[in-house]
Amino acid sequence: MRSMTGYGRGETDDAGTKFSVELNSVNRKQSDVVINLPRDLTELEPRIRQTINENISRGRTNATVTLHTGANGARNLALNTGLARSYHEAMRTLQKELDAPGEITISTILQAPGVMRFPEEALNAEEAWPAIERALRAALADLIKMREREGKHLAKDLIRRLKAIRKKLKEVRALHPDVVKRYRSALLERIQKAGLPIASEDERVLKEISFFADRADVSEELTRLESHLAQFAHHLRSKEPVGRTLEFIIQEIFRELNTLGAKANDAAISQRVIACKAELEKIREQVQNLE
Repeated sequence: MRSMTGYGRGETDDAGTKFSVELNSVNRKQSDVVINLPRDLTELEPRIRQTINENISRGRTNATVTLHTGANGARNLALNTGLARSYHEAMRTLQKELDAPGEITISTILQAPGVMRFPEEALNAEEAWPAIERALRAALADLIKMREREGKHLAKDLIRRLKAIRKKLKEVRALHPDVVKRYRSALLERIQKAGLPIASEDERVLKEISFFADRADVSEELTRLESHLAQFAHHLRSKEPVGRTLEFIIQEIFRELNTLGAKANDAAISQRVIACKAELEKIREQVQNLE
């Protein structure tokens, strides 16, 4: 089980040309990959996206590919002399045609587009891909390791909260048999106070108590809740992405708790149902961080 939050970095050195790949991921319901590449490597974006999606199924992942060239990883500027000469000749021609005053300086020419450029503008994407892929896979391994560590921490917290819910449900199961007894006593007390000539063993009284017992029976809800909690705990041990599955199970647990609270008709049970919902809400917030 993995968290959706993490960071990873990979770096390769290919004949003096260094590529680094940085990955960071945050929560997102679906998979969303944002890639930043040097201009001449943009054709590699589909490959990078596919590689990331093969390893990460959920979350927003930001990938940055950086080129480091020259001594100590510094990027050296390259000069396009031919283009500079063309700019100069075009400027002189235009100056003569317009009879425009002013001096054409080297500074003006150097500011023209394409005259000064970084070496990566002349990169061969196909040749660079093997080195970039190695850096990418190293970054992915680093990222996944961090997501797994975070996932283990989240799993411990979720297991602790599941135990708290189970404890409350166990108390509900113990309290439930007394609900019908208290209802019977309260019903007979109301009949007595009203001065009605109805015996406690009267068929109408027994039928009313039977109807109440049937309406207030929460044994099925408790059984289903225990089953859902067991499924939840089972998926926490999975190595596969389980975030969406756990979100669905949480919805089912909430539904059963709502039914349980509505049917129980007892203040003590309602208090425990509310406590379960509070824990479950915290669980839902944590699950939103899981892949």
